[in-house]
Amino acid sequence: GQAGTGEPQSAVLADVAAGVNLVRSYRQFGHRAANLDPLGSAPPGDDVLEPATWGLSDAGMAHIPAALLRVDVAGTTLADVLPELRRTYCGTIAYEVEHINNHDERTWLRHTIETGAHRVPLSAEDKVTLLSQLTSVEALEQFLQRAYLGQKRFSIEGLDVMIPMLDQIIELVAATGARTVELGMAHRGRLNVLVHVVGVPDGEILDEFERSQPTASTDLPAEGETSDVKYHRGADGVHQTTHGPIRVTLSSNPSHLEAVNPVVEGRVRAEQTERNAAQATIDARTAVAVLIHGDAAFAAQGVVAETFNLARLAGYTTGGTIHLIADNQLGFTVGPGEGRSTDYSSDLAKGFDVPIAHVNADDPEACLAAVRLAVAYREQFHDDFVIHVLGYRRHGHNEEDEPAYTQPLMYARIAEHPPVRELYMRRLVEGGAIESEAGISLLSAAAARLLEIHELLAKESVVGGSRAGLTGPRGRRQRSRKAPKTAVLAGRLREINDELLSWPADFTVNPKLVRQLDRRRTALDPDGAIQWAQAEALALGSLLLDGTPIRLTGQDTERGTFSQRHLVLHDVTTGRQFAPIQHLTNARSSFELHNSPLSEFACLGFEYGYAVEAPETLVLWEAQYGDFANGAEVVIDQFIVAGLAKWGETSRLTMLLPHGYEGQGPEHSSARLERYLSLGAEDNLRVANCTTPAQYFHLLRDQALRPAVRPLVIMTPKSLLRLPVATSSVDELTGGQFEVVLDDPRRVTSRGDVRRLVLCSGRLYYDLDRSPLRAAASDVAIARVELLYPFPGVEVEQLVSRYPALETVVWAQEEPHNMGARKFVLPKLRDLVRADVPIVDVSRPERSSPAEGYQAAHRSQQESIVTQAFGDRPKGPLTRAEQGRRGTPKKR
Repeated sequence: GQAGTGEPQSAVLADVAAGVNLVRSYRQFGHRAANLDPLGSAPPGDDVLEPATWGLSDAGMAHIPAALLRVDVAGTTLADVLPELRRTYCGTIAYEVEHINNHDERTWLRHTIETGAHRVPLSAEDKVTLLSQLTSVEALEQFLQRAYLGQKRFSIEGLDVMIPMLDQIIELVAATGARTVELGMAHRGRLNVLVHVVGVPDGEILDEFERSQPTASTDLPAEGETSDVKYHRGADGVHQTTHGPIRVTLSSNPSHLEAVNPVVEGRVRAEQTERNAAQATIDARTAVAVLIHGDAAFAAQGVVAETFNLARLAGYTTGGTIHLIADNQLGFTVGPGEGRSTDYSSDLAKGFDVPIAHVNADDPEACLAAVRLAVAYREQFHDDFVIHVLGYRRHGHNEEDEPAYTQPLMYARIAEHPPVRELYMRRLVEGGAIESEAGISLLSAAAARLLEIHELLAKESVVGGSRAGLTGPRGRRQRSRKAPKTAVLAGRLREINDELLSWPADFTVNPKLVRQLDRRRTALDPDGAIQWAQAEALALGSLLLDGTPIRLTGQDTERGTFSQRHLVLHDVTTGRQFAPIQHLTNARSSFELHNSPLSEFACLGFEYGYAVEAPETLVLWEAQYGDFANGAEVVIDQFIVAGLAKWGETSRLTMLLPHGYEGQGPEHSSARLERYLSLGAEDNLRVANCTTPAQYFHLLRDQALRPAVRPLVIMTPKSLLRLPVATSSVDELTGGQFEVVLDDPRRVTSRGDVRRLVLCSGRLYYDLDRSPLRAAASDVAIARVELLYPFPGVEVEQLVSRYPALETVVWAQEEPHNMGARKFVLPKLRDLVRADVPIVDVSRPERSSPAEGYQAAHRSQQESIVTQAFGDRPKGPLTRAEQGRRGTPKKR
C-alpha cells in the first residue's frame, strides 16, 4: 500500500519539477524561438522549450496547477500557461533578464514582462499617430534619395521605428520629471533624428545637402572654422511632450562610432549636478542619457564596455542610460559571423548585469512596449537598460555603395521586403483604424511638403522658424590672452590652509601622513616652502571660495599617484573618509573629487562631456602617468583638439599629465608633449610645462577665471613634487601671475656677460641649474619657456633681447631628438633670434621608444644632455630646413 501511494505522488512531483524547468527555460531561452528578424530568417529554437524534453505530456500539463509554477501569465494549469509563455517570450519581442544578479530586479522584470504591463494597447488615434511618424521618416529618406542621388546620408531605412521609439522615450521620461534628454549616436539615421526628434527644420537639412553639391558656391570657412559633415554634427532643440517642453540634445560625434558614449554620460552628469554649494548634489531624474549604438560597433568597440563600467560608480553614474542597438545585421560589408563572437550584438551588456529586450523592427507596437519597459525599469532601479532593435539596412553602408556585391542573398530579400510604414498601414487597414486612401495620402502630403521646401531653397529663400540648428563654429574665437587676476591675499590663503589641515575630533589620520601634512602648516610662513600638492590645494580651495565649481578625477587622484595630494583622508581605525577641501566654511561652489576606474578613453570622454556642458566649471582629469593618455587618443584628437573648429565646442577641461625623465622606463616618462604641440592650431588649446608650485598655482586659477574658454594640457611633475629647490614662497602666491617665460634669476645683474642662452621647459631646468657645470659657466644663462602653446613669441623675443652679447641660443630637452618640443620650438626661435646667432639643440638621440629602461643608461643620457647644453659644440645642430633663411629676421 505504501509503494502504491508513493509512486503516483512521486510522478506528480516529477511533473511539477518538469513544469518549473519548462517555465524557467522560457524565461531564459524563449528568445531563441522568437520572431525577431524582419527579413524572415528562422529563429534557432531550443529543445528546452519543448515539453517533451522534460517528459511532459498534454494530459500531465493539464494537471499541474499554475500556482505551483509562480508565473504571472494568465492560466490555471500549465496547459493554459504554456501558450501564454510562448506569446510572451517568443513573439516579436523577447527578453534576456535571468542573468540579473539582484533578486528584486529580476522578480520585478519577470512580473512586468509576464503581466504585460508594458504592452499597453494603442488607441485608434495613437495608431494613426504612429503611422504618421513612420510616414514622415520614410518620406524624408525617399525625398533625399531622389533629390540628392548618391550623396551620403546614412539612411535609417530598415530601422525607421527608432524615431517613434525615441519620441516615446522622451514622452515617458518627461513624465518622470526629466528636463533634458541627451542623445548620442553614430551617423546612421542621424539626419532623421535631427529633424523628427531634436527639431531641426527640414529646410535646414535640405540646405546642408544643397551646400554639399559639387556645383554649390558657399563661403569659405573663417579661420579655425572647418565645420563638419552634416551626419556628424549635433543640435540642441526643444521637444514638445504632453507634460510640457523638454530640451533634447544630440551630441556631435566623429566617425569613431561609439566614441560619443562617455561624452553623453558626462554631459548628463553635468546636467544632473547642482554645484552652487559646498557639497554637490545629484538629481538623476532631471536629465536622461539615450545612446543609439550600431550592432557591429556595440560588440566590437572597447569604449562601449568602458562606458558600461562607469554606470554604477559614484563619480560617474547618471541614474540609468537607455541604450538602443540599431541592428541592421551588417557592419559596413561584414556579416555578424565575421564581426563578433557572440549570438547577439547585445551580449556584452549581460556582463554588466543589464537587462535586454530584443524586438523586431517591423513591429512598431512591440518596439514601443520595449521602450515602456526600459523607462519603467530606469525609474524603478536607476540602472541601464538595452533595447536590441533587429532591423536591416535598405541601402549600402552609404548611398554610394552597392551592397549586393558582398551580401547578394540578403539584398535580394530586402528588395522584395516592404518598408515598415507599408506593413503597419496594412495592419491598421485590416483592423479598421484607417482607410487605405488616408494612409497613402499621408505619404504624398509629406513628400509634397518637402518638395515645397526644396523649391524655396532653390530660389534662395530663407527658411524661417528654426527651433534648433546644427552645431558648428559660430563667432567664438575669443582670442584675448589678457590674464585674469590670480594672486590671492595672504590672509585668505592661511584660512584655506588651516581648514585643509583640519578634520573631525573623532577622526584618526594615519600617523605617518600626519607628519607629512604637518609640514604644510608652516609652509606659508615667511621662510616657508610650499610644495606642488599644497599649491594645488590652495589654488583649488581659493577657487571654491571665489564661486568656481571644480571636478577632479583620475586614477588614484584622491591620494595622488605619488602619494602627494591626500585631499581625501582615511581614518585608520574605522576606514571612514573625510575630504577637508569639501568642507571649506566659505565655499560658494562644490568640489567633486573621485578616483576613476582604470580607463582613459571613457573617463576622459566623460570629463570632456561634463566640461562642455558646464563651461563655468574647472574640470580636471589626471592621468596616472602622462603616457597613459595615449589610451584616450580618440577623445584628444577628435573632441578636445578639433571640437572647436568642427562643432564650436570648447571647455575648460584641464589634463594633468605627469611628465619627466627620472629613469622609470618608456611608459613612465613621456606624456608625449610633441603630440599636443603638433595638434595646437588656431588657438584651440593651451599647453604648459611649469617648473614651480607658484606657476602651477597661478596657472590653475588662470584656467578657471580666464574669459576665453579653452582646454589646457599641463605636463605635471613627478620628482619635483618633493624637490627642495622646486618650492615657492607665499609671496609668490599673493603676488604676480602665471608667467609664460621665466628668465634666469642668477643672471639678472650680469646679462651683458652672457654668451650662451639655454632655453628649456619643465624638470630639465633643475638638472641644468644644479649641475656643477653651472658655477663654471658664468657666460651661460638658463631660461624657461613655461607655456609652449600658444607659443609666447613676443615674450621670448623680449627675453633674448635682454642678452646683447649672445653668441649661441640652445634649445635643451630631455626627450629624444624626434620627440618633445624640439620640432615645434626651433622654427619659431629662428624667427625671433638675430640671424647671426646660431640656434642649436640638445636632446637624446632619435629613438622609437621614449626613454631608457635602466637607471644607469638614464643617468648617462641626462649627464650627456647637461654637458652638451653648457658646451661649445652641442650635438644635433639645427638643420638647414629648420633654420630657414639666414637673412633679416621675419617681421611679425
